[in-house]
Parts: sequence; C-alpha cells; structure tokens
Amino acid sequence: MPVTPLTTLKTVDLEEERLKRLNALGHFLDNAIRIPGVGYRVGYDAVIGLIPGVGDLIGFGLSVYIVLAATRYRLPASTLLRMVLNVGLETVIGTVPLLGDLFDATYKANARNLDLLRAHLAARSQGGARPSDARFYAGLLLALAGVLALAGLLLFTLVRAAQGLLGS
Repeated sequence: MPVTPLTTLKTVDLEEERLKRLNALGHFLDNAIRIPGVGYRVGYDAVIGLIPGVGDLIGFGLSVYIVLAATRYRLPASTLLRMVLNVGLETVIGTVPLLGDLFDATYKANARNLDLLRAHLAARSQGGARPSDARFYAGLLLALAGVLALAGLLLFTLVRAAQGLLGS
C-alpha cells in the first residue's frame, strides 16, 4: 500500500500524542507538586514512595512503563541502558526508608529518561542514532526483572532487619 501524505500525517499525529502522554506522565511522577516558598518541584512518585514497600513497586512499574513506551521510538542500546540505569538506581535507593524518599524527590529518573528520549528524537530528525535490535530488547527486559528482584531483596532484608531490632 503506498504511503499517502494523509497516512504520514496520521502517523506523526499518533507519535506526537504518545509523546505528549509520556511527557504528562513524567511531569506527574517527577514535577507535579511545587513546594511553596522554595519553588522546587517534586512529583507523585516521591509521594507514592512513602507507602512502605508497595509505593516503591508502584513507582517502579510506572517508570518501567515510560522506558517500555520509549522503546517504540527504536532508541539506541546506549540510551536504553541509561534509562534502565536511571530507573534501577532510583528503585534500589528508593527502597531505603527516608533516604530513598529524599533521593526519589531529587533524582527524578522519569524526567531524565524523557530528556534522553527527546534528545534521541532530535538526533533522529537530523539523521543520527542507530536503533537497537530484538536481542537487546530481550536483555533489557531481563535487566528490568533483575532490578525488580534486587529491590525486592533489599526491601525484604530491610524488613527483616527492622523486625530484629524491634524484637519481633
């Protein structure tokens, strides 16, 4: 089927709509709440992370959604690895009580990942950046599963240590 200008226009509109939704989710997670008097912004990822255990998993899931949605843009392996490292770092450190919550509020992995996506799209429009292959995407899913397992193990260890300190 030949590509007509209308088909191209619909594809561009769909990509722009997806990108707008990802940007809105990233803003919600990392910058939605302005702290009065200070002017610093935090997102609901930091607020959700205050829920012990479950909050960090919810934040991880939403961050992984952004990374997986970004794969539709055929990002290079180096960019996807940086995105996974951003999510992994925020997730693993985020499981540490209080310190992790402060880290979540300041590191803003989702905003960083969306900046990486926007930089890739700008480079792509100028003819740069090679896309990744299917093997890399399989490895990426394994890496994300590993980050989730590591965060779960860290959370389990912290709960056991807290039980030991409390004498339960």
